[in-house]
Amino acid sequence: MDILRTERLLLRTFTEADLPRYAALNADPLVAEWLGGPLSRADSDEIALWANSRWEAHRFGLLAVERLADGEFLGMCGLHRLKDRPDDVEIGWRLAHRHWGQGYATEAARAWLRYGFEELDLPRIISTTDEPNVRSLAVMRRLGFTFLEHDRIEDNGQWFDAVVYALTREDWAREDRARRD
Repeated sequence: MDILRTERLLLRTFTEADLPRYAALNADPLVAEWLGGPLSRADSDEIALWANSRWEAHRFGLLAVERLADGEFLGMCGLHRLKDRPDDVEIGWRLAHRHWGQGYATEAARAWLRYGFEELDLPRIISTTDEPNVRSLAVMRRLGFTFLEHDRIEDNGQWFDAVVYALTREDWAREDRARRD
């Protein structure tokens, strides 16, 4: 199901055809460096199915990212809640490494931010990563996120020291207006 569209991207629920590509992405050591290591095909499929069920139940979650020009599956991006931060909604992205550095994560995340602030009326969206993950930090900063705090976060049974960045609805609206002017 098509959900969000940008100039170059379609964000939609995962399809059966996405599963092998998503599994390859999740098994790639370059992508998995900040995920606690590569994921099995079964774990990868489970995430995609969970993401689709979250979208159906809550109208937000993780969506597949497809390039409009050729229909290529690039990865995923979306909003979700962290178990240990239930009052926060986090934005995250994961793209195949051959698609890094082309602005796709930023573009997909901007669509989600608009949806989160305008449609879901969220007051704040956070993003977390390991401090050495400079690529993800650069995306956060391009989107207008600012440092909030250091935290210890659990993800799939693994704990890691994270940096937490945040963007408020007011700051997003100001940045969005400036970008459009």
